[in-house]
Amino acid sequence: MRQLTDSVAAPAETGLAPLRSVALIIGQLGLGGAEKQVALLALGLHRRGIHTRVITLFSGGPREDDLRAAGVPVHNLGLRRLGRNPADAARLAIGLGRLTAHLRRDRPDVVHSFLYHAYVLATPPARLAGVRVVVAGRRSLGTYLENRRLAQAAQRAVTRRTDLLIANAYAVADDTRRREGLGGDRLAVVYNGLPDAAFAPTTPADLPDPVGPVVVCVANLHDYKGHRHLLDAAALVRTPVTLVLIGDGTERAALAEQADRLGIDLRLLGHASPEEVPAWLARADLVVLPSLTEGMSNAVMEAMAAGRAIVATDVGGTGELLRDRGSLVPPGDPRALAHAIDALLDDPGERLRVGTAARDFAREHLTAEAMVRRHIEIYRELVAAKCAG
Repeated sequence: MRQLTDSVAAPAETGLAPLRSVALIIGQLGLGGAEKQVALLALGLHRRGIHTRVITLFSGGPREDDLRAAGVPVHNLGLRRLGRNPADAARLAIGLGRLTAHLRRDRPDVVHSFLYHAYVLATPPARLAGVRVVVAGRRSLGTYLENRRLAQAAQRAVTRRTDLLIANAYAVADDTRRREGLGGDRLAVVYNGLPDAAFAPTTPADLPDPVGPVVVCVANLHDYKGHRHLLDAAALVRTPVTLVLIGDGTERAALAEQADRLGIDLRLLGHASPEEVPAWLARADLVVLPSLTEGMSNAVMEAMAAGRAIVATDVGGTGELLRDRGSLVPPGDPRALAHAIDALLDDPGERLRVGTAARDFAREHLTAEAMVRRHIEIYRELVAAKCAG
């Protein structure tokens, strides 16, 4: 595995080639974790005088206005995903031709694509445009591509055309290496970053009439987030709790029905803005993430920055974050989840200890500043290697 340093010394001090421009490519700029990291990276690069452009393949999103207001250009290609209409392939080819022309005109030193569709679709145009360094981000385990042979073949093909894969957790890097047979020199790990606001003291949100300790979970309501197991666990804990679920999705109605059947005090809040989430974390007696699969969870990181005690399933990179700084349980095991919740709710001193340890780790390793520094170092090393070659 490529080893990273925190150094971002100027090229004259390091002997590395100057880094003048970077293009970051993603499908859209919604409120997901990967989109948040792209926005933080773009802003950090821009503030350091590196010309940075964000290119979205399909649509813009809520983060677009913030980037533009900060002076970061955002270019939306407006591509359509492939459907059954034969004309879709032709439209996609035309759109990728526009991307090639755009990159050839802008000539960034580095193209860094995030999430599957972005790196599969954007890597060939970047190479055709003559971009010197092409990087792909790996943000999750590869389980989502199992039994999808064509998608796996496309991923392997573009991986051969990239200079480096950057994973956001060692678990993700190990999974990628195992599935794609890559050498350690083709992979680097850079943890996600948190903005300074994530560490700021916050007034707790108002929650009327809780039946007991408040347990907060921040995750979209999808099956793989494991909420049903959290509700089953809430029915097993010794002390009744109020469950606050922040996020929305296809499981909402089923979870509401399950809570009624189990007699649980469940508060379904729907989507919360990035400004609202810290107040709910401050209100939490305990934060729980019961996911069945994860890459590197931004929700866990934000709870760590808030100094909350956390119970989470030991999947993906979550164990890297919470080992000795939280409580880890197997996925899909409501009894283990209930036991861990009971243990922390019964021990305020342990909640304080793990919450403080988690916050200290986040301050040292999970800041946006550290994330941007490490990307710059990687980009400069790759550009220097191309110039030397």
